[in-house]
Amino acid sequence: MSSHLFFLGCTVPVRGQNYELSARKVAERLGIKLIDEPDFACCGFPVRSSYEDTAFLLAARNLAIAEERGGDIITLCSSCTATLSEVSHRLRTDPDRLKWTNRHLKEIGKKIQHPVSVKHFARFLYDEIGIERIKEKVERPLTQLTIAPHYGCHYLKPSHLFGEDPEIPHTLDELITATGARVVEYEEKKLCCGGAILGIDEDVALTMAHKKLTSVKGEGADGLALICPFCAIMFDDLQRKVDSKFNTNFNLPILYYPQLLGLAFGIPETELGFKFNKVKAKGLLS
Repeated sequence: MSSHLFFLGCTVPVRGQNYELSARKVAERLGIKLIDEPDFACCGFPVRSSYEDTAFLLAARNLAIAEERGGDIITLCSSCTATLSEVSHRLRTDPDRLKWTNRHLKEIGKKIQHPVSVKHFARFLYDEIGIERIKEKVERPLTQLTIAPHYGCHYLKPSHLFGEDPEIPHTLDELITATGARVVEYEEKKLCCGGAILGIDEDVALTMAHKKLTSVKGEGADGLALICPFCAIMFDDLQRKVDSKFNTNFNLPILYYPQLLGLAFGIPETELGFKFNKVKAKGLLS
């Protein structure tokens, strides 16, 4: 069993309990030990645009803690992944920035010597577990389902760190296919969820979500699979608000990928957090 520090971030524990529950169950089935670290704090992403150095040091503090514990990091949030990965890469490749960082970390008794690696849970499944091993664990192929993938922005960028072409993404497609479900291609596949500007211009954010949902629904998808808690807020939590604004009735189930994979593994739906899904997925579970 491989062991990894589990970085939940801020949003998942509060608004993505279904994501956390299903990821833990899937990890258990695959022999992945996720170790909780109570000293982890915000990754720094929310303040990056206003206080870049503060954001950098917030991320660096988490990396220092992980190094102290002797483990690498697995994340669920795409923004956390991108932020921590960028800082880790910068510290490995920029000696001056590492010195600057350690000067500040010294004030709280921390130090970074060998920045740990950071991987999104979905990318860990793809790279480290592998599609074939995932298929071997499938007990209930979801051949009756057609699922649209939503990658979001930060799972794919910065692309030079993740090694996947953001213009032709494929990992989530392959992970969905491994469950037995059919992947639906749709025009707005690469469109942002709109969450990045929700607090600035709600109308624009909801318009972006509406455009995406319209595209997915138009291709006859049974559901949308995603891997980011804020994307889920836009498409699941706020789907009724989108309906109200645009006089639509999408009723499109939004699933975290580990929920989909958990179903394929034969894990009971009650253990995968479906009660927390705002748009109920009863039709998919029958």
